Amino acid sequence: MITFFSALAVLLIGYFIYSKIIERIAGIDPDRETPAFSMKDGVDYMPLPWWRIFLIQFLNIAGLGPIFGAVAGAMWGPVAFIWIVLGSVFAGAVHDYFSGMLSIKHKGLSITEIVGIYMGNGTKQFMRAFTVLLMIIVGAVFIMGPAKILSGLTPNFASMTFWVWVVFIYYLLATMLPIDKVIGRIYPVFGFALVFMAVGLIIALFVKGYHVPELNFANIHNYHDTTEKFPIFPMLFITIACGAISGFHATQAPLMARCVTNEKYGRRVFYGAMITEGVVALIWAAISMSFFGGIHELNEVMNANSGNAAFVVNEISNSLLGTFGGFLALLGVVAAPITSGDTAFRSARLIVADFMKYKQGPIKNRLIVSIPLFVVGFLLTQIDFSIIWRYFAWSNQTLATIVLWTITIYLAQERKFYWITLLPAVFMTAVITTYLLFAPEGFSLSKDISYTAGILISLLSVVAFFFYRKTYFARELSKA
Repeated sequence: MITFFSALAVLLIGYFIYSKIIERIAGIDPDRETPAFSMKDGVDYMPLPWWRIFLIQFLNIAGLGPIFGAVAGAMWGPVAFIWIVLGSVFAGAVHDYFSGMLSIKHKGLSITEIVGIYMGNGTKQFMRAFTVLLMIIVGAVFIMGPAKILSGLTPNFASMTFWVWVVFIYYLLATMLPIDKVIGRIYPVFGFALVFMAVGLIIALFVKGYHVPELNFANIHNYHDTTEKFPIFPMLFITIACGAISGFHATQAPLMARCVTNEKYGRRVFYGAMITEGVVALIWAAISMSFFGGIHELNEVMNANSGNAAFVVNEISNSLLGTFGGFLALLGVVAAPITSGDTAFRSARLIVADFMKYKQGPIKNRLIVSIPLFVVGFLLTQIDFSIIWRYFAWSNQTLATIVLWTITIYLAQERKFYWITLLPAVFMTAVITTYLLFAPEGFSLSKDISYTAGILISLLSVVAFFFYRKTYFARELSKA
């Protein structure tokens, strides 16, 4: 239990101390008018209380990642705790905070447009297509996941196809209607279920005397397999994304940036939501490692069920909380991806609208943008879920890496302390490069080649950054 509570303490210290350092570096202005007022349109731009924005942001980003990703990540053992804690405090929360604050600075622009401002038009064009496709994939993934769980809860009532259509219709409404009509009203209910799930499960775990593995030098090794097809690096860092750092969050922060009424709330909303998600991931990782008797046993259960984390979640929830409590817990598990899926499609609509400079006030305009997105999303639901998830995982972390580099360039241009994002950016560059070269869905190269290339490309990215920084200030000096 010492490792679990120590990890929890570090997450809380990260919020109460490190986030204030980040806020000071960012340089907020509480007196500056935010886009919620200056661009209010009654659909996407509208002032909301900070606590409601926090709740929406938390549910937006807390998809299947901090639950399914943490369950899968627990297969590597207690080393998962290190990534959840350090990733959340020093990478994920910083990434989310600046994604939101830069959007506020630039009148609520989507992350694709912000990347273009600091990394050039070519990168912006790539990001527009890449991010919209990622959002549609997220929407498809978060249709299938909840539908699978709901069909398991209602075997005599409705099939998975039925629930796919129910979730799909809800997504359409949530994407089209003003943000306060559906999302702003239904999220408090989902939030209660999600909080009940996390708190209820960890209390039940301790009351029933389960042993959470401690982190020590003896157990920092790969529990996942002995063939090294799934080495800790980079596989763990791709598997646990939303509980540590996730590019998807950068697409959601601008949605809330359009509703924030004061820049001083940014730390609570963006940094705070990521730390809260880290807590959820920590809880699920701890429970997964202990519930079945240990990490080896978790691996056996996952392998026997083809890596189906939904089976593990269902078993844990019903066993620890009973039938009714398990039902509420599973509603929390269902709520998380649903509330990410609807805002994924909403984010895709806004990215396309920003690109086309297409006003989203008239519902006709929203329909013109949304319908093609939903058609593509529905077609993706016909593909094997596991295939979609694998490509989503790498794409998601690639987006996070690009956004970290964007923030680093912004900080460098503003002559601010850019090391807070440079180091995470370099690390994530190594992660996504190594994964792409090593993973079976990538190039399936040898471990040695993949690791060497990952290190070299990371070093080259550092050289390129400092060269850019030098030439940028040289140009600024010549203009002066």
